[in-house]
Amino acid sequence: MSTAPDAAADPALSEHAAAFAEVALANITREYPNAPAHLLAGPEELLPPRLLHPAFYGAYDWHSSVHMHWLLLRLLRTPWRGGDHERRAAVVRALDAHLTPEALAVEAAYLRAHPSFERPYGWAWLLALTSESAVDVPERPAAGGATPPDESGAPAARRRWRAALAPAAETVADLVLEWLPKATRPVRHGTHTNSAFALGLLLDSAARAGQPQLLAPVEAKIRAWYLPDHGAATRWEPSGQDFLSPLLCEADAVRRVLPQDEFAEWLGRFLPELDHATGPEFLPPPHVPDAADPQLGHLLGLCLSRAAALRGITAALPHGDPRTAALGAAAEANLAAGLPAVVSGDFTTDHWLATFAAPALGSGIAD
Repeated sequence: MSTAPDAAADPALSEHAAAFAEVALANITREYPNAPAHLLAGPEELLPPRLLHPAFYGAYDWHSSVHMHWLLLRLLRTPWRGGDHERRAAVVRALDAHLTPEALAVEAAYLRAHPSFERPYGWAWLLALTSESAVDVPERPAAGGATPPDESGAPAARRRWRAALAPAAETVADLVLEWLPKATRPVRHGTHTNSAFALGLLLDSAARAGQPQLLAPVEAKIRAWYLPDHGAATRWEPSGQDFLSPLLCEADAVRRVLPQDEFAEWLGRFLPELDHATGPEFLPPPHVPDAADPQLGHLLGLCLSRAAALRGITAALPHGDPRTAALGAAAEANLAAGLPAVVSGDFTTDHWLATFAAPALGSGIAD
C-alpha cells in the first residue's frame, strides 16, 4: 500500500504557517455567523451553538471548526517563518480551552444522539484531529531562521488533548462501523458527503487515533466500491459548487489500498486519458466568478484539494511513470490558483480554506 510523502515540516507550509494560524485561531473562537446542522425536535432545542457544541462552536459550521482545530495542531509542529512564541502560546491556550474532557464529552454524546450528523465528512475530520493530537513532537531547533516548535507542541500538551478527544474518536469509530454495512453505494459528488474522501481520511487516521478496528472494513469498502471502476473522464468535472474532485478523491483513496504496481495499472483503467495528457490540459483550475459566494467559493477549495490529491497520487506511482509529469503540472497550476484566496479577509472562504491549503502545500492530513 502507498502513502503520501511525509511533509509535516515542509518549508512551503512554514512560509504560510503564521498567517494560517492567525485565521484559524480567529475562526475557532468566532461563534457567529453560524450555520448549525441541528434538526430541531422542538422549541426547547433552540440553543446557542456554544451550548450544543462547546468544543466546536466556531468557524461557521461544525466540520469547519473541527478541521480548523486540526490545522492548528498541525501548525504547532511546523516551524513558522515570521511567527512568534506568543502567537503559538495563544493557539495552545485556545486548544486547551476547547479540547477539554467536559466539552468533548458533550460532543461525543451529541454524535451518539444524532448518528447521521456530519456523516461521513465531519466524522473523518474528527478522527484526523485525534490522530494529529497523538503525534509525538520533541522540542527541537528549527533551521533557516524559522520559529521552532516550542513547548506548545510538546508531548504533554498533545497527551492532554488526545485523552480528551478519545471518547469522541471512539464514538466516531462506532458510528462508522454501524454505517458501513448499510452504505451499499458510494456518494460520488464533490461536496461534504463524498464517500472516497472520507474513507481515505479515516484509513489514514484510524490507527494513530487509537481506532485500528476501522482499518479492515474501510479498506474493504474502498476495494468493493472503487476497484471495478473504469473509463472515467475529467470532462465530467467540476460541478458548479465542488470543493472536492470525485475522480481524484477516488484515485487518492485507491492508492492507499493497492501496492504500487497494481495501483499504476488500476489508474490506467480508471482514467485512461491520463496516458496522453499534458500539464496545461489536464484538470485546469476552474474560473471562480465570485469568491464571496458561499457555493461558488467552493471552487477555490477544489483547486487546493486537487493539488493535495494529485500529490498523493503522484507519490504512489512507480518512479519514472510518464503520467507524473501531467499530474505534477496540474498540482502546481491548481495550487497557484487557490492559494492566494486562503487568507483573503472574507469570512466566506477564511473559515475553511486554510485547512485545504496545508495538504496542498505538501503536508498530508495524516502524515
